[in-house]
Amino acid sequence: MPAHPDSAPAGVIHDIGYRHYDGDRLGRAAITRALFWHSLRGAYGLGRSARSKILPMSLFAIMCIPAFIIAVIANVGALNLSDLPLPYERYVITTQGVLTIFLAAQAPQSVSRDLRFKTVPLYFSRPLERVDYIGAKFAAMSAAMFILIGVPLLIMYIGALLAEFSVVTHSREVAVALLGAAVFAIVLSGIGLLIASMTPRRGFGVAAIITVLALSYGAVTSLQGILRYAQNDPTAAGWLGLFSPVTLVDGFQMWVFDTTSSAVAPPPGTVGGIGFVLVTFVLIGACWGLLNLRYRKVSI
Repeated sequence: MPAHPDSAPAGVIHDIGYRHYDGDRLGRAAITRALFWHSLRGAYGLGRSARSKILPMSLFAIMCIPAFIIAVIANVGALNLSDLPLPYERYVITTQGVLTIFLAAQAPQSVSRDLRFKTVPLYFSRPLERVDYIGAKFAAMSAAMFILIGVPLLIMYIGALLAEFSVVTHSREVAVALLGAAVFAIVLSGIGLLIASMTPRRGFGVAAIITVLALSYGAVTSLQGILRYAQNDPTAAGWLGLFSPVTLVDGFQMWVFDTTSSAVAPPPGTVGGIGFVLVTFVLIGACWGLLNLRYRKVSI
């Protein structure tokens, strides 16, 4: 006969020692901020192993060394310089190879690992929306790139002040260069994160980012040189700048902030300048939108 319900063994709840959380329950904003700071620190290897710090910190040092040399040269009295040997706005183009390597190494580290180890659904199991995750990653990568570009510019600026160059002129120039650096950081970060999000394999992401940025810049500048100097067609050469992120933002910076162009051919006139500005904003919006589409699929 079956046992009487009253004679069945009663369930027992065991207290195994976990402490109860009695603090405030933080919401989406706090989680997003935490993810931003975690991603920004991770871009430079902070909070990770010593091995993880070697590459980003080495690239940061490489970015700063030329700026330090420029600052020292500006303060050599025997040279009697009246200005910095390299304008602030040209520093990004001069060091774009280092920026490409940093982005290629750190963008996959930021998003590919989450895809590979399938931790993205765990993020979304919290009160964190897809847009929060993408925004935190995008902002962190942009901030990391901006630091990489901005610190050398500030080193050059300090060197200019120590050399007793015009404070007003150099303050205005470095402010404009920092605004341009912010645009460079946003555009490059958007492209890098979008490419990295397409594969959980970090190595594939690294190779793809380097290929896209380096190949587009090399191809565009080569064709610009041919069209401008061999074919004597500076207008067509200027329009080609739309097809490389580096030359695109250089044209944006030139037209919006009235700086000198570092590309082989600048945007062709007012129409070209407006075109460069519009394409820059469209590219940023496209990266944001495609990232949302990508993570809509991942979160299912």
